[in-house]
Amino acid sequence: MTDSEPLDNPFWTFTLAVYGSPGVAPECLSLQDRYELDVNLLLLAAYAGAVDSVTISIEDISAAFETIAQWHSDVVRSLREARRALKPMSEDQADPLRAAASALRTQTQKAEIDAERIEQAMLWAWMQQHLAERPRGNRETALAANLTAVLAFYRANASEEHAMPKLREAALRYMTSRSANDL
Repeated sequence: MTDSEPLDNPFWTFTLAVYGSPGVAPECLSLQDRYELDVNLLLLAAYAGAVDSVTISIEDISAAFETIAQWHSDVVRSLREARRALKPMSEDQADPLRAAASALRTQTQKAEIDAERIEQAMLWAWMQQHLAERPRGNRETALAANLTAVLAFYRANASEEHAMPKLREAALRYMTSRSANDL
């Protein structure tokens, strides 16, 4: 990607820091696999709550989902499925095409990440348009409510509400470190 300006936004910076924190990726991917949940919507909810102290509703999640649904389905999921389909061949030591499959899987993984980044830029634009004027509240309360709204949107089991301690901790830690850096 050459023109990265719209891709370089605070939401992407947040995602790199938070998703890269210990335990967050497996936590999010587990929910993705169980509920076909879009992790970017989960991260959007975490960002809105932890960074902006804004509470979002299930209707907001639905509107954000509609913004990216076609892209997510046609591009992100397709690349993910291709990457996963390449895994057995790329790990089979006996397959003479293992190296080629492994290289293609690596390229597909990079394309998938690039597609996720574009999706996040779409969500960032949506946030700027729909959440900018929302009142600010308590950061922790907003974060908890937002994550619960995403789970409700995906009709996840109610017991999942507390299934994201790593994501919650990382999002709040991000804000603490960001606030300390601003001093």
